[in-house]
Amino acid sequence: MWIADNWKDYEVIDCSKGEKLERWGKYILVRPDPQVIWDTPKTEAGWKKKNGHYHRSQKGGGEWEFFDLPQEWSIRYRDLTFRLKPFSFKHTGLFPEQAVNWDWFSSIIKKAKTQAPDRQLRVLNLFAYTGGATLAAAAAGAAVTHVDASKGMVTWAKENAAASGLSDAPIRWLVDDCVKFVEREIRRGNTYDGIIMDPPSYGRGPKGEIWKIEDSVFPLIELAAKLLSRDALFFLVNSYTTGLQPAVLTYMLHTALVPRSGGKVESSEIGLPVSSNGLVLPCGASGRWFT
Repeated sequence: MWIADNWKDYEVIDCSKGEKLERWGKYILVRPDPQVIWDTPKTEAGWKKKNGHYHRSQKGGGEWEFFDLPQEWSIRYRDLTFRLKPFSFKHTGLFPEQAVNWDWFSSIIKKAKTQAPDRQLRVLNLFAYTGGATLAAAAAGAAVTHVDASKGMVTWAKENAAASGLSDAPIRWLVDDCVKFVEREIRRGNTYDGIIMDPPSYGRGPKGEIWKIEDSVFPLIELAAKLLSRDALFFLVNSYTTGLQPAVLTYMLHTALVPRSGGKVESSEIGLPVSSNGLVLPCGASGRWFT
């Protein structure tokens, strides 16, 4: 398992009975997590001294309950700053487990820049959300194209870039359907040295198009593979869908990329350490292609 264990401003303190107890900076949140099917005693003080609690509804969805929590606050990871706010369906605007992937591709970008300082490394981030991967890649020295279908998420990502001192970094901010953007880039003949995609399990496009990851992700990987440059560095796919095990990600990436570009593929669960007991909370899986 790849573990995001370099955080200072975030931690999973405990988890039990379908919920996780987290520290985001100086604030304590309780949020639901479907992976937490065990029932262990909630002895940590934070369970009773939380600043926010997202309650799931048996009818679907849910709502926040707040106890002295600001509308917005910030946390840092290395040199990056992220603005957080509790919003729809339990989210805060950041997936902390992805830091293990930020560190991975950042090291690849930095090594390539060291070997060829004048090379412009182009990275495409699809389903880019609030920009965690975009900012990590830009901070490492890449020129990033950030694509998300939600205008609100792209605006939030720009705010994170400003908070991180990356307002002037070479980032293209695009509100667009990711599949259609990739198709247009292929027609334009554009290429990228690194590709990141963090597709949702289910979603709808701007014109009502249905996205279901089990049906749509492999065709998109095959499409995006055509955008890799001749000396591409990496391709990263994330999944929060339990049906897409690491071996499935490996199979898809190997099939779509290795015959075309060579290289290697590795996949694994990703997780966050739980500070109260030394265990690791699983948080989905990632597949990595690299040269």
